[in-house]
Formats: sequence, C-alpha cells, structure tokens
Amino acid sequence: MSLIAFIGLGNMGGPMALNLLKAGHRLQVYDLSAAALETAKAAGASVAASPAQAVANAGIVISMLPASRHVESLYLGASANEQGLLQHIKPGTLVIDCSTIAPASSRKVAGAAQALDIVFIDAPVSGGTAGAAAGTLSFIVGGDAGAFERAKPVLEKMGKNIFHAGAVGAGQVAKIANNMLLAIHMAGTAEALALGVANGLDPKVLSEIMLKSSGRNWSLEVYNPWPGVQDGVPASRGYSGGFGSALMLKDLGLAAEASIASGSAIPLGELARNLYALHSASSGTLDFSSIVDLYRRER
Repeated sequence: MSLIAFIGLGNMGGPMALNLLKAGHRLQVYDLSAAALETAKAAGASVAASPAQAVANAGIVISMLPASRHVESLYLGASANEQGLLQHIKPGTLVIDCSTIAPASSRKVAGAAQALDIVFIDAPVSGGTAGAAAGTLSFIVGGDAGAFERAKPVLEKMGKNIFHAGAVGAGQVAKIANNMLLAIHMAGTAEALALGVANGLDPKVLSEIMLKSSGRNWSLEVYNPWPGVQDGVPASRGYSGGFGSALMLKDLGLAAEASIASGSAIPLGELARNLYALHSASSGTLDFSSIVDLYRRER
C-alpha cells in the first residue's frame, strides 16, 4: 500500500486516520495538537515534525482542515514569499482534501496542483464525528473520473457512501447544500422540541411521536438535540465534541456566498445562518445541536 500523509487530526480527521491505520495503511501524520499526534502514534502512525516532512515519499496526501484560508495557506503558502506544501509533494501524487471549503478555493488549489503534475480532488464528508469513528462517513468527491477511481479504495476505508459529484469543486457545492439543509432541520427540530417541552410534554415522548410522524428527520432520529433523550450524541455530554456551532456558521456563510455567486434564493438558509450567528457568539465551540439552548433561554 502507498504511504499516506494525513494532515489535520481534529474531531473528524483523527478518527478517519485511525480507520486507515486499522485497515493496514501506513500513515505519516501532522497536526498542531500534541495530544492528537500522540493518539495517532499509539495507533501505529509515524509522526512528522512538519507538513513537508509528512508528505515526504507519500503517494497519497489527505487533509482535513477547518476553512478555506487554512487549505489555501497549507498548499499554496500564506504569502507570496512562502512556499506552499504543493512544492514538497512529488509529481503524480494524489491529494484528497476532505475539508469543507469554498468551491473556488478547491479549484484554485487544484489548478496550482495540476501545473505541478499533482492530482487534486475535493472530498468533503458528511456523517459527523460518530460516522468518522465508525467508518461510515459519506464522501462527496469533485474531480475527474480517473482521480475518483484512484481515491475510492482509500475513501472506502473511512466511509460507506462514496459519491462522485462532478468536476473539482462539485463536492464542495454538494456538501454546502447538504449542510445548509442540516442546519435548517436541526434548528427546526430544536424549535419544535422546545415548543413541546414549554407546553408540558416529555421531550423523549415527543421525539418518539415525531419519529413516527411527518416531522421525522435526521436531526431528530440520529442526533437529537435535547439533553437526555438519546445516548451517544453531543446533547448527552454537554454538547462537547461533535461539529462546532462556529463551523456550522462557517458552512452557512459558504452557502450564502454560493447563493450570491449563482443568484439563488436561500431564505431559510439565511435564517439558519442568522440563528447560528446569534448562538455562536456565546457557544461557538459547542456542538451545533446546542442551538436548542437558543430556544430554551427564550421560552
């Protein structure tokens, strides 16, 4: 198996890297967190002192970073006087960026990579931290068909559903649309549960009723936002871990940018963005399902 460089071992990237190790892949990893590096090292990864060291001799590079600026800075350099990581990656290497970023940023990095004979694809994920740990993520890939087929065997070690959305950047567009919908139905689920509880209902009973009724949705079924209703979700551990509210706000900002670029109307998406802006001001590090606290405070 080709040596894989994995850069970014956060709440999502860390479990993804562990699943690659469990599948028998050799990994060189890099992250700013010493604790994350220790976890990966204990599982069998080689720890690199820098991103450039991580990609040395790697046939595949995977990155999982927070935002567009981090991806562009990593691969292209933070300034005109600074070399980006692309300069340290050997020609023919496949680069898989699993971050959720602006489609334009993916295309920008892909263009620079192509000039150096490096294959770059965007492959943002869906499925949350639980999916990352269980290896059941969905990967939404943007890139040519050949690159997609080359990446698929590796992605299948970290996820169950691997989609080819189209050319470079298409994966980001699909992911942005998906996360906008996720934010909308999470906010709606939180609002409905808060209404029921304010009027005397047990949130667990109400959840069971809605799960068998027309209000059923992913947030209600898999990621219930009300504390004590569902085991193993952020709501039952003080909203720690998971997908931060500030990151959801970032993704909703990407949706707003995409809507402006295409002249699309997203009234519910903009409403969700405003709700998460209010909530993230005080709870940005908490999981995005903590949006329920916005409703609980105001009842």
